[in-house]
Amino acid sequence: MKFHKEGYTSLAITILFIFIINAIADYYDASTLVKWVLYIFSAFLFITIVQFFRSPRKNISVDDHIILCPADGKVVVIEETEETEYFNDKRIQVSIFMSPVNVHVNRNPISGIVSYFKYHPGKFLVAWHPKSSTDNERTTVVVKHQNNTEVLFRQIAGALARRIVWYVKEGDTVTQGNEFGFIKFGSRVDIFLPLGTQIDVNINDKVIGGKTTIARF
Repeated sequence: MKFHKEGYTSLAITILFIFIINAIADYYDASTLVKWVLYIFSAFLFITIVQFFRSPRKNISVDDHIILCPADGKVVVIEETEETEYFNDKRIQVSIFMSPVNVHVNRNPISGIVSYFKYHPGKFLVAWHPKSSTDNERTTVVVKHQNNTEVLFRQIAGALARRIVWYVKEGDTVTQGNEFGFIKFGSRVDIFLPLGTQIDVNINDKVIGGKTTIARF
């Protein structure tokens, strides 16, 4: 287990905040009860930040016949829908909701070439809202597989997620299972697959990024 690089600033701010509130309590000679409440709150806050930005080490075997889950969380949507940003046709949408307790690293579901990338500023509706996929702050990535199939996946900010981070751009060669981004404090990832794709998950399944097979070519 390691601490993700995106959490360094948050951790530093948290430690500074903990130091300040405890120093103030000591300066004004707060009661024992108040000090213990602050100690417990400080420990809870520190543990919360550390667990949120944890980044488990994973041994991922590349398999060009499967589509890996891009994020840890729970499957909340499996449906046929119209994808209007890039494909402009019907696709199978699979959505994974990431709660604040999930690992928030986002991983490439397939290997290939990034044929499209776009960042969209937007709203911060709750991640399970029907319009969050089109109205919220988000990124859209399309990767073209060696078999010429294109897969679109989208990072979506939620009510708590106020920063989306991405590490890819158009023309990049990406490897299945490697990190392509990170979303802070609760969010969702949608993946759009060709009609007829074999889906290997069900609604409410708990999935693991880079480990769970979402679908097969």
